[in-house]
Formats: sequence, C-alpha cells, structure tokens
Amino acid sequence: MYSSRFVVGSECLAGGVPIGHKKGLMPRHSPTTQPTGRLLRLATPLLCLLAGCGGSDATVPKEGAATAAPGTEKDAGAIHVELALNWFPEAEHGGYFAALVHGYYRDAGIDVKIIPGNASSAVLQRVARKQVAFGIENADRILAGRAQQADVVALFAPIQKSPRGIMVHADSGFEKIADISNVTLAVNSGASWVQYLKARVSLTNVRFVPYSGSVAQFLVDPKYAQQAYVFSEPYVAREKGAAAKCLLVADSGYNPYTSVLITNSETLGYQPELVAKFVAASRKGWQTYLERPEETNRYVHEANPEMTLGILDFGVKSLRPLCLDGLPGPSAIGRMTPERWKTLAGQLEEIETIKRGAVEPEAAFTSRFLTQ
Repeated sequence: MYSSRFVVGSECLAGGVPIGHKKGLMPRHSPTTQPTGRLLRLATPLLCLLAGCGGSDATVPKEGAATAAPGTEKDAGAIHVELALNWFPEAEHGGYFAALVHGYYRDAGIDVKIIPGNASSAVLQRVARKQVAFGIENADRILAGRAQQADVVALFAPIQKSPRGIMVHADSGFEKIADISNVTLAVNSGASWVQYLKARVSLTNVRFVPYSGSVAQFLVDPKYAQQAYVFSEPYVAREKGAAAKCLLVADSGYNPYTSVLITNSETLGYQPELVAKFVAASRKGWQTYLERPEETNRYVHEANPEMTLGILDFGVKSLRPLCLDGLPGPSAIGRMTPERWKTLAGQLEEIETIKRGAVEPEAAFTSRFLTQ
C-alpha cells in the first residue's frame, strides 16, 4: 500500500503493517507507564550529540543519503531517502507520518524510510555527515549545531510556537511563568530555555531540582511544578487524576521553531528538486494531519502501541493552534522568517550557549522551497 517505510530499530513497517515491535522503543510518555523524560535527550551535551555518542547501531542508517530505491517494480525510479526523527514517533512528528500514510511522498516519487529517535539521537550529526538526507530537530539546537560547524540547513518549520512549557497545578493561580512562586520546579538546568528563563524572568522563592522524567512527584505535591510539553505531560497527569495546566515558555519570549525539517548543503545543492518535492509533500502532510489525523494516528499507534490513540488525539488538538500561530492559514504552514532566527541567535548568545558571531542566522535556513 505504501512505498514509504517506518523503521523500528532494524525492523520495518511495510504497507502499514508492523513487523515486530521493540519494547525498548518507548514513547516519551504513556498513560500506562511513568513518563520517560524527553528532556533526557536535551540533557545530552551538544558536543556529545555532534560526535554521535550514545547512538544505537540499530537505528543508524547504512544506506547513502539519497539513492535510487531498490525493490519492487512499482518503486522503480523512486528516490530512496531516510528521515531521522529526534524522538520516538508521536504527535509532534504527525505531519511527516501523514505524508507517508496518505502517499504524498510516494506520489512525489520518493521512497521514504522514517527512522525513530531516542534519548541520544544524533540527528544533527547524521544529517551533517550525510548519513541521512533529512532529519528533524528544533531551531535552537540547529543554531547551536551550526556554531559547532555542523552542516545543517532548516527547510520547513511546522510548529511555529514552541510546545515547551512548565506544568503547574490547575488551582495554583499561576497564569504565566512569571507568576510562579513558592514551589519546587523540576527542570533540566542545563537546557537553553531554562538558562533563558533564569536570565529574563524573576521567579520568587522557587527551588530548582533535577527533572526526573516522571509526573509521580507532581501527583502528590501541590507545591511542585515541572517542565513539560503541552501535548504530553498534562495528558499523563490528567489520566492519573491530577488537574494540570501548561504555561508556555514561548509566552516569555523564548520561542524556537519545533520539529524543523533539516538537510545538509550537499543534498540542498545537488538535489534541489528532491528537496522541493520532500518539503511540498511534508507541508501537505501537516495540513492533512491537522485536519484529519485519525488514520495517521492509527499508523503511529501500530508502529508504537505504547503511544495510545488517546494521547495522540490530545496531542494533535494541542498542536493545531501552535502550528498555525501567527500564520494567515494552513497554506502557510512551515513558514520561517529571518527575524525569528535572528532573535533566537541573539538569545542563545545572551545566555552563552553559542559565542557571539558564531552563526549567521540567515544562513541557518532557506525559504526557497516554501514559496513553490
């Protein structure tokens, strides 16, 4: 049914039917398990990420970045590429899966293999070293990678407003992050967004503790807050009986594009037609996912049964306004502006995540494929 494929470790989903499921391939959070902290990935130092440490051999692609797809007569002439995710498949990748499920990549003549991420996914390193043609990463990490000479370029930004936030109890009275006071706050203290908040937002009598990747303490302590993604931890807390809300970091000014599609300069320079087709199919996938997510959610659930249909449905509903934030409509999904990249680079310089002048924000992305 689908010429595109989804790889689970060294296994593959062909035609939408799962061929095995690795229990180790857990979602970030599941209502049936304690949340596995996505921020463990963000805790990995960027230099280690770029060096590729900690990656699983089972998820490192062996083929070239873009080669003709072998196999069936139906796929003859198709271009085979790999898309490396920055985390286990979930709603934030939904549009890319929708492009697979609804055949948009196939119709463009592209045979796509989607490779899941994990807590130590070296997406920037894989793309920069041309082990894969495309990858998914967030804008702040893209700039930090480029500051370390990673050859990556952003092509398409489906989530305009960052879903990163701080989860507080619904009856806390806090309406914005600046209101947070007299609580214990669990975060990954080394993350750029945490450093930004510490530099820019005055938090009264807040005790910072390491983030554990679990909502367990939140459930029993009304004076406890923790980092979260708007489409994830609040759902888990609600399923376990706690009323929670998520205060977005973006509303405090730190707003990197999320789930950004990236490639390297070689693919961009030598295969612009491939890039154009991939971006167009991905945009169509995101437009479809935000309007009709059901079939895609079933596919992602089959690929990873721990990611329930409930949390996927909650996820896409949470993401829809973030994807359309500031845009004239769905046709503009993925848009990027020089101003946003310049602002983000300045913030990263301010908190000393990157050295001043280490990156040229205008060179970190291209919009040429978003106007076609």
